[in-house]
Amino acid sequence: MRKEEIRKQVIAQLKKLSNEENHQVEENLLRNLISSIYWKRATTIGVTISRGFEWDTRRIIEAGWEQGKKIVVPKCFPDDKKLVFYQLHNFDELESVYYNLLEPKPLEENKVAKNLIDLVIVPGIVFNLDGYRIGFGGGYYDRFLQNYSGETLSLLSDKQIMDHIPVESHDIAVHHLISESGQLK
Repeated sequence: MRKEEIRKQVIAQLKKLSNEENHQVEENLLRNLISSIYWKRATTIGVTISRGFEWDTRRIIEAGWEQGKKIVVPKCFPDDKKLVFYQLHNFDELESVYYNLLEPKPLEENKVAKNLIDLVIVPGIVFNLDGYRIGFGGGYYDRFLQNYSGETLSLLSDKQIMDHIPVESHDIAVHHLISESGQLK
């Protein structure tokens, strides 16, 4: 199967989850993330603002703030398909952009260099156990991760694991996978 077909199939499965099932997965993901060594060691954490069927990241962001961690969120620059991370102090610093994505208002003083980010939580739709993923198709994270030396992990449901997914030469695997049942990689 091609990436687009796999992406559509898994998104359809995720959208079928009941509110209760979704909430339970998110609770377990949050607990497993925050108890991980990667979270505990990190002082600056990169995470996207979730939307739609994606796993909720607002509670992750709030947990980071409560623990005194610096939370940085990406802004997409579509012309060169680039991600730049900005520190987020509160949710009022977000604006709605294309495709109704919430992104930080790009204030230069809040910009954070990639070498200062300890942990990036990489979004995705489908994963294999080697850490390769099918994302949303823009390639933003693969480009960002090319020269990134910090830790990477993805949060996913066990339902998002496939034994075999297409992997291309430019794809970059995440270091760690955390699901509702625990750490998978």
